[in-house]
Amino acid sequence: MFKSLFSLIFSIFLLSLSWLWLTPCAQATPSFLNSSMTTAALFHFEGIVPTNLGIHDGQLSPCPSSPNCVVSQKGDETHQIEPISYQTDRKTARETLLKVLSVVPDTTVVEEREDYIHTESRSKLMGFVDDGEFYFPADEKVIQIRSAARLGESDLGVNRRRLEQIRLAMEDLGA
Repeated sequence: MFKSLFSLIFSIFLLSLSWLWLTPCAQATPSFLNSSMTTAALFHFEGIVPTNLGIHDGQLSPCPSSPNCVVSQKGDETHQIEPISYQTDRKTARETLLKVLSVVPDTTVVEEREDYIHTESRSKLMGFVDDGEFYFPADEKVIQIRSAARLGESDLGVNRRRLEQIRLAMEDLGA
């Protein structure tokens, strides 16, 4: 029993190595001994960019049933998070949010419009990607927010904590 389990695990490991060796994210030199290669490059769990991102009829997309997502618009009890309120004008709030996002670890702004910002946040260890969305409705002094993991079932509360930290930073900056 133990030998067959070990054999199965070893086979999966070898398959993973061969997959990683051929994966484009493994950089130009496919060497696992390359010290400049990050763990995220070795373990490629980025996932596919969701097609439901963005604003649809004045709303961010609802969360899936999995607990790895939070949303401020029409979220159920598990997924609901409060939007970020601001007291300044919309342009200043947006600029303040961009400043905050520039210091959020392993987070990159990938799309930026007057009323919408999309970010990608990567986990250091395995390279998992969370998509963050920030929507500035013209008729409200709030930023509607959504953050969801691309892969997996649970995010251990990471998306909620990240958005709450962004909220606190916005408050600290007087937005």
